[in-house]
Amino acid sequence: MENKTNTNIDTKKSPLTRVRKPYHTGQSSKPTKMAAKKIGTTNKRTSTTYKNPKKNIVPGDNRKTVKIPDSDNIRIIPLGGFEEVGKNMIAVEYKNDILVFDAGVQFTSEESTPGIDYILPNTRYLEERKDKIKGIIITHGHLDHIGGIPFIMERIGNPTLYGSYLTTLMIKKRMEEFPQKPKVNYVEVEAGEKIKLGDLKVKFFPVTHSIPGSLGSSIETPQGNIVITGDVKLEHEDGIPSDKELKTWGDLSKDNNLLLIADSTNVEKPGYSMPEKIVYDSIEQIIKNTKGRLIIGTFASQFERLIKIIAIAEKYGKKIVLEGRGIKTNIEIAKISKLFVPKDGTIIQSNDIESYPADRIVILATGSQGEEFAALMRMSIKQHKNIFLNQRDTVVLSSSIIPGNEISVRRLEDNLYRHDLKIIHYRVADVHSTGHGNAQELAWINTQIGAKFFMPGYGHHSMLKVHAEIAKSIGVPAENIIVPDNGNLVEIDKNNKIKVLKEKAPVGLMMVDGFSIGDMQEVVIRDRQNLAQDGIFVVIATLDLSTGKLRKSPDIISRGFIYLRESKELLKQARHITKQTVEGTSQKMKPIDFDIVKKEVTDNVARYLFQTTNKKPMVIPVILGV
Repeated sequence: MENKTNTNIDTKKSPLTRVRKPYHTGQSSKPTKMAAKKIGTTNKRTSTTYKNPKKNIVPGDNRKTVKIPDSDNIRIIPLGGFEEVGKNMIAVEYKNDILVFDAGVQFTSEESTPGIDYILPNTRYLEERKDKIKGIIITHGHLDHIGGIPFIMERIGNPTLYGSYLTTLMIKKRMEEFPQKPKVNYVEVEAGEKIKLGDLKVKFFPVTHSIPGSLGSSIETPQGNIVITGDVKLEHEDGIPSDKELKTWGDLSKDNNLLLIADSTNVEKPGYSMPEKIVYDSIEQIIKNTKGRLIIGTFASQFERLIKIIAIAEKYGKKIVLEGRGIKTNIEIAKISKLFVPKDGTIIQSNDIESYPADRIVILATGSQGEEFAALMRMSIKQHKNIFLNQRDTVVLSSSIIPGNEISVRRLEDNLYRHDLKIIHYRVADVHSTGHGNAQELAWINTQIGAKFFMPGYGHHSMLKVHAEIAKSIGVPAENIIVPDNGNLVEIDKNNKIKVLKEKAPVGLMMVDGFSIGDMQEVVIRDRQNLAQDGIFVVIATLDLSTGKLRKSPDIISRGFIYLRESKELLKQARHITKQTVEGTSQKMKPIDFDIVKKEVTDNVARYLFQTTNKKPMVIPVILGV
């Protein structure tokens, strides 16, 4: 499929023309497998306003920078996932109640954030209002939606978590890695269930994604329902939604829907996403026909695909080897949750591989993104203790390349090809399908919900803008579409007018850095980047306080900048500049201000090093007075 942005939705071929009903009449449009008929009637719609109403500050309240909502206003606060893919979190605030949806992490790269483990949503807005939080609703069990839970729960008052059975099971498994954290309270919910949290009611509905137990939410408010899809795609055949999808979204279309917040991750891809059934059929043919060992690299979070691969292997009498902690953990969760029960003897250990013919072995491995210490990478560089690749092996990379991982995946493929084996990937065979809907699917969902207002989410700003254009093309008025940034305060008043306030919730990056969690200052990241790029240059000088002269020639320590043995002239000049600067500056002072002396040394030495090498190492002067 050609990967390009397409905002021109063909309403003649698919049921995408947005069917609207009079807003408060309760009328509904019955979803069918035929194209929806375009109706000529239109509704009067309120325009978006950016006017900032008078602040309503509670006396003694410490939240001076962000006003509290007016009593009848509904406030939606995107706290993460609206300028990036990852760290998803949305808050819905009404009167004395706040509902939080998801608490994910964003994965980092050494290039952009060296030394940082994860990036979290900024929760300061919630921390200041923790008494109002009635619960955290988790849409599904992927880390970009649950990964932040161990780090933020204490900060926001440890509210109760709500999610499906599998989702809560995955959270519990993750929390086992943090035994020092307070106990988390869980409530399991099911699709079709409705619960009351404070004065708000939440109805859960099933959504199709790459993991079972995924739920969307519909929050009932006096003005209408707020529908949050979570990550979503459609189960379809040749662009025609399945009966299951027709029922789910058809039932929702009968509600008084005020606002739709929908997944935008794959919106830049036209048409419909590949059905997972096609992937299963393709993988089955590979498992059936491969002569020799088969190694399949995939995401550990692809529960249904992992289960299906094991079932196919059993069908053809193959043995399964699980490699990678993530896959082992999730298969264990799948067994506990009764998603599947493998036959006795199907799953074997890697040290038992030699006991079976090569063509009876299927290895499921983590590391399809080229992660340095993952199982597949260790196999590729001959560092796995039990699995040694050879030219009779076949490797299937059952995943697409996550943006930012291109270099690491290329390195993995290069390493694999050095074994003269066969590689099958998504560019040459149907071995991977996304868990996110393409443009046509998202437009169909929008049409079914028929909400007055639309807010694209879960993606980079460019993705959200493309999603907004698609919404316009199916009949959503431009003034009823909000494309927010993280931290924007979006309010809907009792007259059903929507506005974006001038104030913003705090959005500074919250980073997990070892055991440290907090608002990491930009200068720290910049220093790490500079150290990684140009190294460090330390100058140590001993100053005689009685004479204002150096006791000896300065010592120099350099790491990651130059090779000292081949840079004698540079070192000589750096020592000379240091001596001149220290003596020239200190002799003019009574008493000596060492901070000023060090600053002068830093500036002069750094200037010389840049002029000589065109590099900017971090210069650290150490001036000792004796």
